[in-house]
Amino acid sequence: MRKHVALYTIAFAILCVLIVTGCSESKNYTQPIQYNHKKHIVDAGLTCFDCHTRVLTHEKASIPNILICKGCHEQPMTESKEEKKLVDYIKKNQPIPWIQVHRVPNHAYFSHRRHVAIGKVACLTCHGDVAGMTLPFSTPYLPIKMAFCIGCHSKNHVNTDCATCHR
Repeated sequence: MRKHVALYTIAFAILCVLIVTGCSESKNYTQPIQYNHKKHIVDAGLTCFDCHTRVLTHEKASIPNILICKGCHEQPMTESKEEKKLVDYIKKNQPIPWIQVHRVPNHAYFSHRRHVAIGKVACLTCHGDVAGMTLPFSTPYLPIKMAFCIGCHSKNHVNTDCATCHR
């Protein structure tokens, strides 16, 4: 019995170290369309919430797809090769195979609604200056690590008890 308790204790300690140090590596991804956030946010005046429609109401932010994009792009507006790719997805009624770059580990709970709608955390706090990006994310702006979250919670006087995020 003691042997099992010792093994569980060691396994738990290793898990804690991996969580705290952020064991995941940032990977580079090639997105199917070279989406230009700057053109849409700065030039066209859209907001994050215009395309990421679930941010204010759901746990997951949602990655925009053809139902959102076809509001403006059922027909090409420019001569852009990237926009042509988008219009082709829309015409074929085929989802854009975006690669999700920002991902919270399975052992942690994160709600966009709770952070953005209730906590008033600005998108750029975790995602950086997306409004100035001319290429899509190929790696996370900030790797999602426990130390970053704890630092933010501490700075803003939000509960840092383990059960707040680990369920």
